[in-house]
Amino acid sequence: MQIELPAPELPDAMQGRLFVGYSGGLDSSVLLHVLAHTPALRARDLRVLHVHHGLHADADDWAAHCVATCARLHVPCSVIHVEVPRDSGGGLEAAARGARYTAFAGQLEPGDVLALAHHRDDQAETVLLRALRASGPDGLAAMRPLRPLPNGWLWRPLLALPRAQLHAYAQAHALHWIEDPSNAAIEADRNFLRNRVLPLLRTRWPQADAALATVATLQADTSALLTVGDDEALAAARTRDPAVLRLDTLRALPAARRARVLRRWTEVLQMPPLPARAVDWCNADLEAGRVDRVPCFDWAGHRLQRWRSLLQAGPIRAPLGSTFIAHWDGRAPLHLPDGGLLRLDGPADGVDWTVRARQGGERIRLPGRAHSHALKHVLQALGVPPWIRAQLPVLADTEGRVLAAGNLAFDTGFEAWLRGGDRQLHWLPPGAMHTAPDAPIA
Repeated sequence: MQIELPAPELPDAMQGRLFVGYSGGLDSSVLLHVLAHTPALRARDLRVLHVHHGLHADADDWAAHCVATCARLHVPCSVIHVEVPRDSGGGLEAAARGARYTAFAGQLEPGDVLALAHHRDDQAETVLLRALRASGPDGLAAMRPLRPLPNGWLWRPLLALPRAQLHAYAQAHALHWIEDPSNAAIEADRNFLRNRVLPLLRTRWPQADAALATVATLQADTSALLTVGDDEALAAARTRDPAVLRLDTLRALPAARRARVLRRWTEVLQMPPLPARAVDWCNADLEAGRVDRVPCFDWAGHRLQRWRSLLQAGPIRAPLGSTFIAHWDGRAPLHLPDGGLLRLDGPADGVDWTVRARQGGERIRLPGRAHSHALKHVLQALGVPPWIRAQLPVLADTEGRVLAAGNLAFDTGFEAWLRGGDRQLHWLPPGAMHTAPDAPIA
């Protein structure tokens, strides 16, 4: 008896290339076969990616099997070799998964679609795993059929189908696949659920995997509704800099909503997931924080920091080095060693400037003022937060007179020179989404 699966369909708006993550196992073999025999999808420049982890003695043979299978189907296949760290702290399985997704991401261009072979049994395992880790609605929503990636889309066209149906399809079409012996082990959490827990559950509840998959669907609906409220609250708390929130607005939120807003905020900024300890720190700081200190919380190379009535999130960056100094004639943009940029728009004939980091003790004479002022006090009066001050370049003339602090404060004569020649000085701090304010950012 011929067994067929429902023909997968992608939204018409997604017109990029279609990639298949192909391990050679049963699930991905079925996915590749289905996509290769669906003309509308094959026509989308269908191609295959096989990640060679090098973790098994037969890894070379597995890669050769995948290449040969793709050749029979007349689908291009790329084998990507990766190094899997064995001391990442999250276990070998998680490290291999991370390396695999990094390899996939490196092949995608904007608008491309990556198809993976996760099915209903995988979804059930994920729900159980997330529940045992005390996840909320977002975590229990588990895997989504379609979700955005930085360079395209991740698509799981088989997610609603049980593995038994995929196995029947593979047998009916005489497919050949690889059996990874590590799948039978129970040391990894997911394997323990797959090989011990779910089979036991099915002896009492035969449709356990379907019920758990339904939990994921219901939680995804709940998560979507909550996210609407999160986005509204986030918009109300934001300043002109998307990486900075108003603490008074956060403080007014219920604790549960505040936690979701903080996680949504860092997610939108494309930062690593915010850990529970960071949310606890933020809540404690909101309730008992003192205005005369700058508390920080660091995680995964990123930092939360409070200053006055503001909360900022961003990558941890070293300040503009105190030893940095450069001569600049203003003709071409000056790239700063911390990733920032200085640019002068307009004529720059005959200028000879020095650009350096702040040393302390600088003074500047502001327009309309009779006397010079300490630059430190000027920046404080402008409400320039410490994460901006740390990267701020100082522009000086040949005699060492401070002409400008980034584009935030100008010497009176320098401002007249800019204005008289229809010139503009621009400073872009490191980080594409963190622009320098020309007034307090709140």
